[in-house]
Formats: sequence, C-alpha cells, structure tokens
Amino acid sequence: MTRGSGAGDELLFRGTISRKWTSLLCLSSFCVGLIFTNRMWTVPESKEIIRRSALELDKMNLVSSSDCALKSINNEPKDDFGQVQRTEDAIQSLDKTISNLEMELASAKATQDSILNGGAPSSEPAAKRKYFMVIGINTAFSSRKRRDSVRATWMPQGEKRRKMEEEKGIIVRFVIGHSATSGGILDRAIDAEDREHGDFLRLDHVEGYLELAAKTKSYFAKAVSMWDAEYFVKVDDDVHVNIATLGGILARHRSKPRAYIGCMKSGPVLAQEGVKYHEPEYWKFGEWGNKYFRHASGQLYAISKDLASYISINQHVLHKYANEDVSIGAWFIGVDAEHVDDRRLCCGTHPECERKAQAGNVCAASFDWSCSGICKSADRIKEVHRRCGESENAIWNATF
Repeated sequence: MTRGSGAGDELLFRGTISRKWTSLLCLSSFCVGLIFTNRMWTVPESKEIIRRSALELDKMNLVSSSDCALKSINNEPKDDFGQVQRTEDAIQSLDKTISNLEMELASAKATQDSILNGGAPSSEPAAKRKYFMVIGINTAFSSRKRRDSVRATWMPQGEKRRKMEEEKGIIVRFVIGHSATSGGILDRAIDAEDREHGDFLRLDHVEGYLELAAKTKSYFAKAVSMWDAEYFVKVDDDVHVNIATLGGILARHRSKPRAYIGCMKSGPVLAQEGVKYHEPEYWKFGEWGNKYFRHASGQLYAISKDLASYISINQHVLHKYANEDVSIGAWFIGVDAEHVDDRRLCCGTHPECERKAQAGNVCAASFDWSCSGICKSADRIKEVHRRCGESENAIWNATF
C-alpha cells in the first residue's frame, strides 16, 4: 500500500511540472514573436519621410521647369541667318586674336632672349621705330686694322652714321662676342674701341672660328630684338660694300616676306679630314662626292625680317654644320623661303668691279674668291673703294 501510494504521487508531480514548463514555453514564444513583429513593422522616421518628399518635389519642379523652357524655346522665332553671321564674326575675331597673340609671343620671346643673352635691353629698342636694314659686320678680336680700314672707306662715321640711321633707316654695326675669359684684356680692348666709335653690337657668344654658325645665329636673334627692320644683312669685315647699291637691290624684293638674298652656290661636300671646309657630317648629304643644297655665299647675304624672327624663335633647335653658310642654308630648307640669286653681291675686286662701275652697273659687294674676302684687305680695301666705290652722295640721294 505504501509503495502504490508513492508511485501515484510521483506521476502527479511530473504532470504538474510539465504543465508549468509548457505554459512558460508558450509565454516565451509569444514574447519573441511580439518582438520580431515590432521590428518588421517599424514605422519610418519622420526625417526620412520629409527627405523623400523633398526629393520628389525637386523632381517635379525640374520636370516642370524643363517643360517650360522647352515651350519657351519652341515659341521663339528662328533666326538661322543671324546665328550663322554671329558665328562667322566670332571666328574672324578669334583668328585675329590668335594672330595678335602669335606676334606678341614672338616679340616677347625675342626680347627675353635678348635679356638672357645680353643683359638688360639697350635704349635703342625702346623706341622701336621702323628701319630699312641692319648691316652686321662680322669681326674678331685680332681684326682691329680691318675695322679701321672699313671705317675709313664704306662705313660712315660720327654724325654721318647717325644721319644715315635717322634719315635712311640703315644701321651698321661691327658684331663681336666675348673671349673665353670674359672681361679679360681682349674684351677690355673692344670696350675701349666701342667707347671711341660707338659702332659695336656685343653678343653673349664665345669667339672662335669653329663657332661662326652659332655667332651668326646669335647675331640675327639679337638684332631682330633690338631693331624693327625690313632686312638683316651679314657681311665679313674683309668685304667692300656699296651701301646705297645694296639697299636698292633689297628694296626690289619687299613683296617677298621670306626673302633669302645672296650669291647662291652649291659646292661639294668635303668628306676628307684635314682639308679646309671639311664637313664631319658629310654622310647626311648622301653618297660620297655629293654637293650641298643651294645656299648663299657667306661673305655677304641678307634675309628678311620674317626669316630673322624665325631664327630668333628657333635658335635653340637649329642645327649647326661645320660651315656657317651651309648652316644658314640648312635652316631655310624646310621653310617657305624664296632664294634670290644676285651676282652683284659677289663681284671680284678690280678690274672686275671697276669695269662694271664704269658701265653703270655698280657692284654691291666686292672681294677675292681666292681669299674668301679681299686679300690683305686692311691694306687693299682703300684701293678697291677708290676704283669700285659708289659716289659719296649715293646714299644721301637714294630712296628705298
């Protein structure tokens, strides 16, 4: 009896516990479900609702504005001809602006190069008056006697030279750089000579025979930055020049904006080492024994302002060959330059130049081909001037 009664109590206890756990489990499930349901159905915050409403309103306004603008455009009268005319005017204005900018850029670059190469600009370019031609006489430190002989013959001095500049627009200067030891005795001698005569154009260039092409390049760049001239002439200091005759020749070619004027030639390319005028880069000119392209003889030649400006702007990339005259000719190969061959720029000395002068066909320049200049020019140029020179009043009676 006691055992049976104990078993019944145990079963009753287990049933009671099971019902409690079941109720607790149901309550827990209900709570979890409630939490889950609340997370899924949370109402959006008011800020989000406001943000979305604002975006939708903006879209509506944008569409509305576009529609209005479109209607306005469609309602405007069409003016195709006026639009085309305004476009053409704008293009012309732009072309003119570009052209002016290119000219200003070239001028600014030339001035900058002048400042870099020769210090502060001189007082001469400030006025920037128009000149007819600039004659640069290539000279060296050892050529004092040659310079004095030129001053005593065809190059006006003192007041006459200033008058020629003012009335005829012709500038004449001896062109020289500096020694390897700038400021040395050679440079001081040129300084003293310049104080006496005032007829030098100094370059930021180290003098040397093998650097003639670089010197000529520097001369044109410096000259075009200092003087607004129609022509720029290079001549050696052992050549006799009749300035009025030279001016008359150049004046006939004013209609050619890129004129390259001289005695044109085409000599052989000398590949053999040790000979005069040897060309180390002979291989660039084709087969052995070929000739150079046409170029002006180096004793005297003239180029127009456009070509001088071209050299000034591109001076840092223009290649220099062994010979100066070849280098100049090479610079104009790829340019639309007009080569003008005039044999009055390379007459022989007397009797040739004298015979032509007597016939009324005065030479502009005279020298001996055998010496590439007047042989012993310091001693002989006075005789050449007496026999072959133009009249003293020729320059004052000339009109260019």
